[in-house]
Amino acid sequence: MSRLRGPLASRNYRLLVACDVTAMLGSSMAAVAIPFAVLGIGGSAADVGYVLAAGLVPTASFLLLGGVLADRFPRHQVMMAANVAQAMAQAGLAVLVLTGHARLWEMMALNAARSCAFGFYMPAAQGLLPQTVTADLLASANAGRRLGLNGAQITGGALGGIVVGLAGPGWGLAADAASYVIAGSMRAGMRFPRLPVVAGTSMLQELREGWRAFTSRRWLWAIVVQFSLVNAIFAGALGVLGPVIARDHLGGARSWGLILAAEAAGAVLGATIMVRYRPARLVLAASLAVPVLALPLLALAVPLSVPVIAAAALVAGVAVEVFEVNWVTAMQQQIPPALLSRVSAYDILGSIGLSPVGTILAGPLAIAIGMTAVLAGGGGIIVASTLAVLCVPEVRRLRRHASAAARSRSTGRAAAPAAANSAAPVADSEHYHSQ
Repeated sequence: MSRLRGPLASRNYRLLVACDVTAMLGSSMAAVAIPFAVLGIGGSAADVGYVLAAGLVPTASFLLLGGVLADRFPRHQVMMAANVAQAMAQAGLAVLVLTGHARLWEMMALNAARSCAFGFYMPAAQGLLPQTVTADLLASANAGRRLGLNGAQITGGALGGIVVGLAGPGWGLAADAASYVIAGSMRAGMRFPRLPVVAGTSMLQELREGWRAFTSRRWLWAIVVQFSLVNAIFAGALGVLGPVIARDHLGGARSWGLILAAEAAGAVLGATIMVRYRPARLVLAASLAVPVLALPLLALAVPLSVPVIAAAALVAGVAVEVFEVNWVTAMQQQIPPALLSRVSAYDILGSIGLSPVGTILAGPLAIAIGMTAVLAGGGGIIVASTLAVLCVPEVRRLRRHASAAARSRSTGRAAAPAAANSAAPVADSEHYHSQ
């Protein structure tokens, strides 16, 4: 906790974490509720995939526009507007499920509406944290935020399993809608200096600037390409096949909620490690954690017992946080603040671009070749893609920036807020990722 006192001294940072924790609590309950809501109306594994895909395609469609708006307007206000839209869509879905009138196309439509708002939310969220703390506190701030998020994910996953098992998925969806309202209300309390006046440019020109910043860093786009595959595999394996396996072999929603909670517990452990762990080669440390993500897929492929699958999920959760904190910190250090949301939009778009394909194909592939083959093959692709990424020299060589605190001691000047710094890349060839 002593390492967290620095970031927590910022009121904006405290509000940011409180909003994120609240929203994650609801989203983790919804992650259990949505698949079981589809299965509850007689849907198949393929139908679960269609609903989840409907919640991914609109996100991808609006990310680039969201990135431009987040670099033009106050990011916390963009996120507030998105929270309102997300709350309305999820509340509508909750009402349909609770009243027993939900149909597959309605689930797809409302999940798509919520996804549109998420496309605006994500780029703003990636660029907001550096505005809340000084540059020397970025790594601790990222790790502290991830601790809060993962604690909420543990609680939400376990609570979601209990609520869905006892009361039904509609109440899990209602809780998620309420979490968006609470998070958006708290976000209204953030206060930032007025943005500097920026010379007017076309949206196309701003997108080009973000694209040049993205493609000029080989380490960045190489890992984004890798995670287009990793996220597609996880979207199909854990989003579609996991709940079906839990229903048929593991005891249902409560067991699946326990497995998701175990992954989140591992993520808390991983974030705790990252509060103190400062690898010199950020992207290399992140990449070496990725093969561990294959473990829960292989455990589900058998499937093994619930405790063993939960243990595999816990270890994978640790790996996710080692990757995530190093990756986000690298992005924040290497990308100028004025470009961060746009570059993050390209990052997220590339990383989730194939996820709808994964959710749509998971069910039909499982029918055609079996769930075991799909899950084991996905684990193999994760390992192979990591070996390919490690062949990129910049992935192995990119180093952490000297901390702003160290620079200030050597020059006698105080560290400037991260949002005011121009974090120029170490080199154009050197240089994030989203789950």
